Amino acid sequence: MADRQVAVVVLTQGTRPEELRRGVDSVLAQTGVTTDIVVVGNGWDPATSDPALPEGVRTLHLPENLGIPAGRNAGVPLVTGDILLFLDDDACIPSPQFLSDAIGKLEADPGIGMIQPRIVDPSGTMSPRRWIPRIRKGDPARPSNVFSVCEAVIVLPRSVFDAAGGWAAPFFYAHEGIDLAWKVWDQGLRTWYAGDLIANHPAVSPTRHAYYYRLNARNRVWLARRNLPAVLAPLYVGSWTGIQLLRWFRKPAVLKAWFGGWREGWRTDPGERRPLRWRTVWRMTLAGRPPIV
Repeated sequence: MADRQVAVVVLTQGTRPEELRRGVDSVLAQTGVTTDIVVVGNGWDPATSDPALPEGVRTLHLPENLGIPAGRNAGVPLVTGDILLFLDDDACIPSPQFLSDAIGKLEADPGIGMIQPRIVDPSGTMSPRRWIPRIRKGDPARPSNVFSVCEAVIVLPRSVFDAAGGWAAPFFYAHEGIDLAWKVWDQGLRTWYAGDLIANHPAVSPTRHAYYYRLNARNRVWLARRNLPAVLAPLYVGSWTGIQLLRWFRKPAVLKAWFGGWREGWRTDPGERRPLRWRTVWRMTLAGRPPIV
């Protein structure tokens, strides 16, 4: 039987050339599959990378930074394969069987529509709990259904990605992994946290971005406006507003930035609205995460 072909999109701004090369090499080292790789430069030309990218790796230069989800979307049409791998430029895959194992999970359980592996800092630093995308974190090696993903390393069938409409391009940064996970669930499938698959990524704080708090809030509102039945949207936004007030009530500067994004989320266009079916809401609730928290 011929090896499965995997379409690989690696996103970068060109600020981590050594890590970028390491991640691409880890994809090329995969066994039991063939890979078609494109490196998308968000405001940077990957063809100028030093060290140079391996021969055969495609590049796409986006003259301006379109944001993370739009940048990933731009790479998809340039690579072939019925399985998609999205990889951040500071992530890599330590096992050469990673893609074969991920595809094996998709084939063994057709109900799985998207996989996030367990992400581990290779330096031995404690991995952030947010990389385990469930409320009850527990053992990071335990697999489970989830309703969001850490987008650094994601595997899913191209057909599922296309049916979801791709990543939420207007988001620019933050929460596009929730938007895509919800759309996977709305296809009658499940998003799966594969705690027995390992990918590497350094432990970095999302608050290193100056726009973190504003976009965090704006995109929470946009998630609700894009995806939830009208009656649930204020419940979802209200629950997260309460969480942030409790989390940051002693940090007025943070709350000011967050509520600035909150207001922006109600006043600006979130993009295409595709509300979840009530059947999907019920399935998510039975699986442990109703889309109001």
